[in-house]
Amino acid sequence: MIYIGTMSTVKETKLNRLLSTQPSDIVLSSAWLVDQGYSLDLQKRYKKSQWFDSIGTGAMIRHGDQVDYLGGIYALQSQLGLSVHPAGKTALSLQGKVHYLELSTRKAQLFGGKGENLPLWFKKRDWGLSIECKLTTFLPPELGLIEIEHKSFKVQVSSPARAVMECLYLAPGSQPLLEVFELMEGLNNLRPATVQKLLEGCTSVKVKRLFLYLADKAEHEWYNYINLDKVDLGSGKRAIVSDGVYVSKYQITVPKDLAAAV
Repeated sequence: MIYIGTMSTVKETKLNRLLSTQPSDIVLSSAWLVDQGYSLDLQKRYKKSQWFDSIGTGAMIRHGDQVDYLGGIYALQSQLGLSVHPAGKTALSLQGKVHYLELSTRKAQLFGGKGENLPLWFKKRDWGLSIECKLTTFLPPELGLIEIEHKSFKVQVSSPARAVMECLYLAPGSQPLLEVFELMEGLNNLRPATVQKLLEGCTSVKVKRLFLYLADKAEHEWYNYINLDKVDLGSGKRAIVSDGVYVSKYQITVPKDLAAAV
């Protein structure tokens, strides 16, 4: 015979384990919790007892926690196994590499793999800023990511080299190339081996040619250690913009303001 008191103690122990093993200020995915042994019925009881609050179908947060979008990213990466990560200028900003970013446009840029789906709770949640997510496989999902600490947890974001490549992937349509050059100018201490792997793994000829052009233009020392023989730069000319300046070394046509920048 099992007494009610014993059952209650078991439930309290499970709750205590959940509270003590998971960092604060993160989202908890219901599906992941089920896999960890917390049934949907048990989750309902936790919410009814106000230990947790629902933030949409399939997700909850600890009662009283202030969860920002990175707390949601934590769940996407650590619980749901997605490659979605802060990318481009957002990743550089999180690493303190961007000092002039316009504060008025509160926007987070994410990149993820093709075929990955952001759960509805993430898309519908008001995170206090606009979020754009680009799903593409132009770079391998595991390449060029680094871990940063945020509050009481860690998330993976793009390393500076990968972040610049992601900016170039968005250029020139939603990302001015002159701004990317200014970002590139600040990256004078990249590791050539890291850049080499990214260039070899990248499938976008546009991104690779622009990246090398900007690094060359910025006169970075690490550029001299890149083995271009191992990088597929495609063939033929590429017009990044229609009315620009042709750069014969990289066979690309770039905006006039970028060509004139020193």
